[in-house]
Amino acid sequence: MNGTPDISLRLAGPPDAETIHEMIVALAQATNSASKVSSTASDFSRFGFGDKAFFEALIAEADGRPIGLCLYFYTFSTWLGEPGIYVQDLYVNEDLRGAGVGRRLLQETARRGRKRHASHLRLTVDHDNTSASHFYAHIGMHHRTEEDTYHIGGQAFLEWANG
Repeated sequence: MNGTPDISLRLAGPPDAETIHEMIVALAQATNSASKVSSTASDFSRFGFGDKAFFEALIAEADGRPIGLCLYFYTFSTWLGEPGIYVQDLYVNEDLRGAGVGRRLLQETARRGRKRHASHLRLTVDHDNTSASHFYAHIGMHHRTEEDTYHIGGQAFLEWANG
């Protein structure tokens, strides 16, 4: 592959919390959204591992160096009656984009999901991230227009939850 290093994928563990956070920050910087990141490595450590983990993450490495991340969690579709996977974040270092790392991360995520009976994979893309939209279309994913995402967070969420 024209000098592309050997790339391996592995499931992240507790020692990877800092690496996960660094790649989330790099993703935010690459999409001009760095000011939106308030998470810390401690958040990933606290919520990503153990019996009640909220997410799983795959890390891609080239020559032992982390170069990619796919952070996901399991969902359930009441309409399909089947489990699925939601990819929260997919990131590949800029110097290795186009080398198949993102595709491999998503395929391995799907394989892991199939072992847990998942029938589908979903994700969202920021409107301005056209390169990601093109990538997902290129690998066979379909843009769905029949749904919109709604959000409540921060103080408004706390007030609403306690109301």
